[in-house]
Amino acid sequence: MAKLSSGPTFPISISRHTYHHRVTACHVATPTTTTTIPFADLHPSLEVIGGARNRFLPALHSALRHPYDPFPFIAWNPHVETIFASFFRSIPDVRLRRECLRTQDGGTVALDWVAGDQYQLPPDSPILILMPGLTGGSENSYPRHMLTKARSIGWRVVVFNSRGCGNSPVTTPQFYSASFVGDMREVVEHVSGIYPEANLYAAAWSLGANILVRYLGDESHACPLSGAVSLCNPFNLVYAFEEFTKGFNRVYDKALARSIRNIFKRHILLFEDIGGEYNIPLALNARQVRDFDEGLTRVSFGFKSLDEYYYKASCFHSIKHVQVPLLCIHAANDPISPVRAIPREEIEANRNCLLIVTPKGGHLGWVAGAEAPLGGPWTDPVVMDFLEHLERGTHKTVESSTGPLTVTSKNLLHAEV
Repeated sequence: MAKLSSGPTFPISISRHTYHHRVTACHVATPTTTTTIPFADLHPSLEVIGGARNRFLPALHSALRHPYDPFPFIAWNPHVETIFASFFRSIPDVRLRRECLRTQDGGTVALDWVAGDQYQLPPDSPILILMPGLTGGSENSYPRHMLTKARSIGWRVVVFNSRGCGNSPVTTPQFYSASFVGDMREVVEHVSGIYPEANLYAAAWSLGANILVRYLGDESHACPLSGAVSLCNPFNLVYAFEEFTKGFNRVYDKALARSIRNIFKRHILLFEDIGGEYNIPLALNARQVRDFDEGLTRVSFGFKSLDEYYYKASCFHSIKHVQVPLLCIHAANDPISPVRAIPREEIEANRNCLLIVTPKGGHLGWVAGAEAPLGGPWTDPVVMDFLEHLERGTHKTVESSTGPLTVTSKNLLHAEV
């Protein structure tokens, strides 16, 4: 039972700080009684663990009771599936409206909204922020499919293109990194400011997922998001870059290094005469992602060595601090984000976290489900079932300017204002 003092403002204690807010809307996360799904009903082809297992399984039961059925021939090899999804998966035709957001340090990120949604959707429509992986942007197939899936059920969607990605401008001699959550924080604050009545959620892939989970951990109890999804997250960058040096994975390493070089070359004039520890020739001619990170990234973000950067930038440290619902989906045969890097113990110990591991899927693949092989990945309906569950039941919005507020639900939480 929570009783808040009357008056125009009330204190909210978050961690060791106290904030004062004027009451016009109240987002209340209420304890709910969950229905336990018998473990036997979950198909054995899927690994499902986490401290939030019983809490969120009811929302995902329809998907998880059936076998993960990869598309024949394509999914027999993780590299084949990864490459097929990257080159042959359809790209939905969506008209986007770009907004360039200038950050506090003078940098710029590009936010791509669905054109016309600012007029067609109610201001309290739930918002999904999508963050692609390394060098990825709104032009890629995987954020486009997620965008169309969410938009089809009335969600407002925005793709967050990191500095230089998705043809976004670079306005300072600094790109982004696995360790830097400042841009994510500013994007969330900006979107929340435009639509203060809406609940905010985020979904991210690969390196973007690492950044998202780091953000969730940094914000902890003060996180303004109502839920999040992490897909093919590397979790431990030390392990991920060890895998990059093995066998066929060198092909991905070289391809990503080429993409980073191309972005860097377009903005090379910003880095002229930068001095210090920067090694611009090494970054400019990077044959591996490690070369670029050594020449530029780790210096830009204040790390003494590449090993220090990869270890400290890894998001597995952050899982224990996550205080909002988080769904993580991973493929057991992911060649880029190795399954051994998943922080299972931390996910099991956190009552807000749920992990689903599919037997196949490659990296950004998951060529399975009703839309395979050319349509959206198996993960898209699972993600939206999870987010819809949160929007429907976990977070209640009650608006009032005076008088008592009562949230009616099982295990009621009453607040008098």
